[in-house]
Amino acid sequence: MKTKAFLLLTAIFTVITATTVTAQKGIRLGYIDMEYILQNVPEYNEAAADLEKKVQKWKVEIEANLKEVEEMRKDLNNERVLLTKELIEEREEDILFKEKEILEYQQKRFGPNGDLFLQKKRLVQPVQDQVFVAVQEIAKNKKYDFIFDKSADLVMLYSADRYDISDQVLLRINRASKRKQINSKREKKALERAEKRSVSQEKEVTDREKEISQKQSERDKLIAERKAVRDSIRAEKRKAFEARRVKLLAAQKRKRDSILAIKNGLKNDSKKTPSEGEN
Repeated sequence: MKTKAFLLLTAIFTVITATTVTAQKGIRLGYIDMEYILQNVPEYNEAAADLEKKVQKWKVEIEANLKEVEEMRKDLNNERVLLTKELIEEREEDILFKEKEILEYQQKRFGPNGDLFLQKKRLVQPVQDQVFVAVQEIAKNKKYDFIFDKSADLVMLYSADRYDISDQVLLRINRASKRKQINSKREKKALERAEKRSVSQEKEVTDREKEISQKQSERDKLIAERKAVRDSIRAEKRKAFEARRVKLLAAQKRKRDSILAIKNGLKNDSKKTPSEGEN
C-alpha cells in the first residue's frame, strides 16, 4: 500500500514539475483503459472464453473430489462402531491424504503461481505488447508528454474523456491484426483506405456497418418468419389434401367392393338349379 502511495505521489510530482517547466509550450496528457481495450480485442476474448471453460472444468473436478471426501467421512462415521481402532485410523489417513491431494490440486490450478495465473499472464501479454507499441507510436506522432493506464494501480480520481486515447490504441491493434489477415490486393486497398480514417471516422463507419448488419439480420429474421408461416400453411394444406385423398380412396374402395359384392351375388344366383330354386 505504501509503495502504491509512493508511486502515486511520485507521478503527481513529476506531472506538476513537468507542467511548470513546460507551461509556456503546454503539456499533453493522455490515458488508456486497458480493461476496455482487452474487452474489444476479438482474439483476447476468444482465448479468454477458452480459458474460462478450462477453469470451470477444474472447479468441477475439485467439487467432485470434495464430494468424494465428504462421502468417505460420512461412511466412516456410519461404520465407526463396527471398525477396529486400526481400521479407523487407516480410513482417517486415507481421508487426510485425499484432502491433501485436493489442496495441492487447488494450488496447482488457482494458486499464486498456478495455471490460471500463468495462462492469464500469457493471454494478456501479447495484447499488452501491442498496446505498448501503439502508445509509443501515438505519443510520438501526436506529441504526448504523459500517457497513463486508467485501470492500473495508479488511481485516477477524475479523467476527462477528451484525454482518453483507448480507441486510438484499439484502432491500431485491430488494423495490425487485419494486416496479418490480408489475402488479396482488394483487401489490401480496402485496409489502406480504412487506415486513412480517423478514430471518429472509423467509429462512424463501424456504427454504419453495425446498423446495416442489424437491419440485414432483422430482414433475415422477417424472411425466416414469413417462410415459416408459408411452410406451415403449405403443410396444413398438404395434410388436408392427404386426408381428402385418403377419404376419397376409401369411398372408391367401398364402392368397388359393393359393386363386386353385387356381381358375386348375381353370379351365385345364376348358378342355382331350378330344383334348388323350387326347394
